[in-house]
Amino acid sequence: MRIANQDVVCKLTDYLKHRVLLPELVDWAEQAMMDGDFVGKDWEKVRDIVARIGLADVRAFGLTWEDCEQSLMKLGYRTEVLISQASVQN
Repeated sequence: MRIANQDVVCKLTDYLKHRVLLPELVDWAEQAMMDGDFVGKDWEKVRDIVARIGLADVRAFGLTWEDCEQSLMKLGYRTEVLISQASVQN
């Protein structure tokens, strides 16, 4: 499995948008650390971020919004929050 900058960005985005749950994200990160081939000019940064995500299921580490924001910033992205009113269903 080849892991690049964009792969981590996609996984964190899916997590922040509630498309994947924390256990799924952690499983992906753990698998990437065992079997992944980190590629690209920022491969060390990517590896370090994936390693940190892999620890997120340990209570002492967790994974906060700020952790995700900082990781994405290290990869060259910034985060924005959009708040909209939820539709009410009767």
